[in-house]
Amino acid sequence: MVKENILEVKNLTKTFGSGHTLVKAVDDVSFDVKRGEVILIMGPSGSGKTTLLTTIGALLTPTSGSIKILDKEITKEKVSKLARFRLKFIGFIFQTFNLLESLSALENIEVVLGIAKVKPSLQKEKAIKLLENLGLKDRLNYLPKELSGGEKQRVSIARALALDPQVILADEPTANLDSKSGHHVMEILRKIAKEKNKTVIIVSHDQRIMDIADRVLWLEDGRIKEGAVGFVEDPVCQMKIEKEKAPFKSTFGGKEFYFCSKKCKETFDTNKES
Repeated sequence: MVKENILEVKNLTKTFGSGHTLVKAVDDVSFDVKRGEVILIMGPSGSGKTTLLTTIGALLTPTSGSIKILDKEITKEKVSKLARFRLKFIGFIFQTFNLLESLSALENIEVVLGIAKVKPSLQKEKAIKLLENLGLKDRLNYLPKELSGGEKQRVSIARALALDPQVILADEPTANLDSKSGHHVMEILRKIAKEKNKTVIIVSHDQRIMDIADRVLWLEDGRIKEGAVGFVEDPVCQMKIEKEKAPFKSTFGGKEFYFCSKKCKETFDTNKES
């Protein structure tokens, strides 16, 4: 029987410095993630989001606590074995894309397949299929400098999927994208999670992408709580916004509605009067 939880984080702590300079970037964090689930971890700058993500991805060693991926406790693994584990089971997506500028979109994917010792005869075929599935059929031989931000991020998604990982970790993947491109990228990640039963964990401060998540976890001062922040949906544009910070609100039928912009509020008020 396939276990439902693919990731289990228990009492995870990551500190930097010592004595009076000690900083708890991640402070006693625990949560589980299921297969096919999309988790969005949000919080203010400096809250520890990236530290948490990179520790889950075995790029940082935790100070204490445990991380299990596919029932394997990676916190007990030797550093020499972690690189291979990451390559096989974890895909990373970064806000700065991290593409090799001298290589084409196709070659950026082939490099990863080569590192994993995929047969040379299969590398190009697989890389082409990944990029075509992400709508980049006409961009295979383009250099990163010739691609838009959204296209670069789709190449980085293809790279993350190259070795068919079970867990995809995305660090501020929409930070360098406009609203339309950012939401399109998030819809791609959600589709991958649901259709391929992959687990996607995203850290971001971008509230525009909240609607693609199955759960939103809030991180502040290194501590994480589910449902710690109250989010509501703008009834006009369906954008999820933090209730306490909603710039506009209106009352209708004895109920309060919250809006992300003056335009949405005006549209709502006009419709309720008609």
